[in-house]
Amino acid sequence: MAGTYARSTEVLVLGGGPGGYMTALRAGQLGRKVLLVEKRDLGGECLNRGCIPSKALIHASRLYHDLRTEGPEVGITAADARFDLAASMRWKEAVVAKERQGVATLLKSAGATVLTGTARFTGPRSADLAAPDGGHERIDFSSAVIATGATHSTIPGFETDGERVVNAWEFLSMKSLPASMLVLGGGVSGLELGEFLARVGVEVTIVELLPQLLPGVEADLSREITGTLERLGVRIRTGTKAVGLARAPDKLTMTVEGPSGREELSAERLFVTVGKRPESRELGLEEAGVAVDAKSGFIPVDEQMRTNQPHIYAVGDVARPPMMAHKAYREGVVAAEALSGLPSRADYQAMPSVVFTTPELASVGLSKADAEAKGYRPREARFPYGALGRAHASHATQGWVKVVGDETTGLLLGVHAAGEGVGDFIAESAFAIEMGATVRDIAATIHPHPTFSEALAEAALLWLNEPMHVARRRTDAERR
Repeated sequence: MAGTYARSTEVLVLGGGPGGYMTALRAGQLGRKVLLVEKRDLGGECLNRGCIPSKALIHASRLYHDLRTEGPEVGITAADARFDLAASMRWKEAVVAKERQGVATLLKSAGATVLTGTARFTGPRSADLAAPDGGHERIDFSSAVIATGATHSTIPGFETDGERVVNAWEFLSMKSLPASMLVLGGGVSGLELGEFLARVGVEVTIVELLPQLLPGVEADLSREITGTLERLGVRIRTGTKAVGLARAPDKLTMTVEGPSGREELSAERLFVTVGKRPESRELGLEEAGVAVDAKSGFIPVDEQMRTNQPHIYAVGDVARPPMMAHKAYREGVVAAEALSGLPSRADYQAMPSVVFTTPELASVGLSKADAEAKGYRPREARFPYGALGRAHASHATQGWVKVVGDETTGLLLGVHAAGEGVGDFIAESAFAIEMGATVRDIAATIHPHPTFSEALAEAALLWLNEPMHVARRRTDAERR
């Protein structure tokens, strides 16, 4: 495409990740002429360097670990089982490639045009597309949607080199497994990929600055996964700050300061996962007149994902936290519908989250502490997986489901769960909260047997003090 060209479109989408491609799909369905610009691969970080590849490797490690640890108990013996990283990486890449092709096919079916390159605004209704071959193209648009995602945050002195010190993108392309790895950051990526390493025999140490792993997550969920990691042999340092990194030829040594004072931790490699920042730089936002928060880098938007320029929208990680693909999906749909004149809006009353560790962790709605702060009279009840038939049959008795409800109205306020399959049925809880359901509504919903979702209904029954598969709590009147 070398040279300079010009074209126009109704909708210009910057970025082909979850928010961007969902915008393009929905806008195309609604009859808009759409042009999507992606500088790397369709699917963005989630599909290519995050959600999907990490879950593929996590799945492989679970098969290997379960075969060696759980297998003999359930009658399966494989004495020569070994983990082949190269083969797992090839399988992971095949999964990613198939999914990426699926996105391309969907966009084509919706009539969206996809161009490879980097787009930068040159005015409120124009952009310059720089193609990989050096060519440029002027694009005039009626509406634009910024969906450029986020990039990894860095810490001075802990810069990645792609081999010995890596970020999540580089981690997911490792050519070999180290004997030991330090993980700087106890968030979602640190725990999911740290557990992956521990399952396949790598010595792992996780360092987290804040007092608990998964900062901001309901405390019982953090305690649950902390126990799992410790049983796998993972060393955990919470409330601990990394203050220096020495890079010797044969090892890395990280100096940290924590509750017990200064300590030196050594390993072959370091995985740095200390969060992400929105990718809002070098987009020409000033030329377009789009406001951006100077401190955070997020682009402020309203409930229809509009920026301060009514015809320019922003969705996904670049717009506002939380940085989750399913949030970006929804925001992309809202933006496409809003720019097409439909009364769509983003509503975050019930935003579910899932951490793909063992056990899985899932949460939606308010914790008891959050509910108290909002003026409710919350009470919670927790049903153990150990009382669930499916959990025993699946050798997955670790976990529980906790329901938070309002004592005054019976309104369902939140659900927090740890256990096999909780990520699949947390959406039911999100739906219930969105619809203003009561705890009794959940209890009265027939759940198929035997499934892990029964634990949700049982937790609701326990909250009502009408449990069926654990002992009933006697009231004060009954005790008298």
